[in-house]
Amino acid sequence: MDTKEEILKELARLYPDAGPALQFRTPYELLIAVMLSAQCTDERVNKVTKVLFREHDTPEKMLTLSQEELETYIFSCGFYHNKAAHILSASRDILERFGGEVPSTREELETLAGVGRKTANVVYAFAFGGNAIAVDTHVFRVANRLGLAPGKTPFEVEKGLMALIPEQDWSKAHHWLIWHGRKVCHSQRPSCDACTLAPFCPYFAKTKGTLAPPKENA
Repeated sequence: MDTKEEILKELARLYPDAGPALQFRTPYELLIAVMLSAQCTDERVNKVTKVLFREHDTPEKMLTLSQEELETYIFSCGFYHNKAAHILSASRDILERFGGEVPSTREELETLAGVGRKTANVVYAFAFGGNAIAVDTHVFRVANRLGLAPGKTPFEVEKGLMALIPEQDWSKAHHWLIWHGRKVCHSQRPSCDACTLAPFCPYFAKTKGTLAPPKENA
């Protein structure tokens, strides 16, 4: 077993039940929650959507709000002007172009306002059961630090992870990396001394000491 396989095996052991932290009941609710999560914590988004979705949990109901009214709901998520405009535009497109149903393919999802590749991958994977690796800031950071899929852009990292990980594990691996980034491999002060992946980690070897990955099994 090589080093990258050891890392993936340990991540699977550490986070066997890892799943979405965002709370949602329908594909539409997931789409809106992911759109709100840009530059915002999932905890904050869940607090906002708990109130927002009481009366505005479908495209039709969302469009009863003006942009200014929607902004009052989502203000604490940050970037509320753009997010409100995108949510209303996407809701309108879902009604007019997709018969009121959130599209189930990544290509169609990316045609909605405010929906980029990461958001489309999340909705495709966790609303529709597709296989995808969404690269957010946690996945990007951890994949680079661990040497799993070095890349300068999220798309480069995504391609590297897709080549490394069996397709049936893409969505699970997405959450393994997210949870490791949240719990251990923090952006500013990673908890390397408490990390069971340290023996395999190039970042740890470079910045925290000389501990190197073990030799491959014969």
